[in-house]
Amino acid sequence: MVWPLVAPNDYMLSMGVYFFINLILIASLNVIMGWTGQVSLAHAAFYGLGAYVSGVLNTRWGISPWLGTIAALAAVGAVAAIVGWATLRLRGPYLSMGTLGFGGILSVLFVELVPLTGGPNGLAGIEPYELFGYALDTPGRFFWFAWLAGALVMWCLINLFYSAPGRSLRAIEGSEIGANTLGVNTFRAKVISFSLSAGMAGLAGAMYAHFNLFASPETFGFFASVLLVVMVALGGVGSLWGPVFGAAVLTGVPELLRRFQDSELLIFGLCMIVVLLYLPGGIASLGQRFGSARQRKNRTKEVDSNRPLRNLKTESPNGTVGR
Repeated sequence: MVWPLVAPNDYMLSMGVYFFINLILIASLNVIMGWTGQVSLAHAAFYGLGAYVSGVLNTRWGISPWLGTIAALAAVGAVAAIVGWATLRLRGPYLSMGTLGFGGILSVLFVELVPLTGGPNGLAGIEPYELFGYALDTPGRFFWFAWLAGALVMWCLINLFYSAPGRSLRAIEGSEIGANTLGVNTFRAKVISFSLSAGMAGLAGAMYAHFNLFASPETFGFFASVLLVVMVALGGVGSLWGPVFGAAVLTGVPELLRRFQDSELLIFGLCMIVVLLYLPGGIASLGQRFGSARQRKNRTKEVDSNRPLRNLKTESPNGTVGR
């Protein structure tokens, strides 16, 4: 909340806006990867579909950005339910390849549907959100909407995480067979979670389109899908705080690596290998490790302080030495 007060310029303010958009996007993928154990390589395509649905409705038919955002969320969720019904019968790498194929189809459509999407040149002329007569057309104005949207999404996910449906989803990640024996309809739960996750990605895409006022197919390609999976792993798969760290890395690190843009994916890949080898729980597990280490240290001190004195030589009145 204090970021607008300390950000030195509009560029850094816009980084704050992109952080919250990335937070929603990575949190949505974390629902699939961390809660149900399914790896989706179509999330960048769902992100782009949300951007194009809202952008096309606004530029081609003059529909309000707010209504376009709601339509994008609903349309992406519905499409994902259909795709999930077909692909979530697969497991492991077959599921990843199935979602990758659908992502490739959407990427082609973004380029080929020139009358709607603008083709390779992108979709321009998207209008910003308006609130109480004020256009959210500057980073300073848009920041508060992005902050509120990110906070609401995280609040909803935290409540879902600790609810009965959330525990059912996490049971699938632990053991799908075990969840079935406990009465969880695992296939239906996976389809619902996939649809919910994609709908959140569509919301992030609509926000991106109405903040950037432009949408290009390059933003939503295969590279973006792989990068999202890397960010979920770096932040911490299944952790509530993982998307926060993943969004911070996704927003800040590419700016630091601009001069190494051609090697960006290679650098992120090496980082992911290091994390998987030495920090399997991601960045979010650092706090848990530090807390566990402190608890062990305090417990050791407490045991030492309560341990009876031993091996202390004492001399009895008759001159004999005892212990």
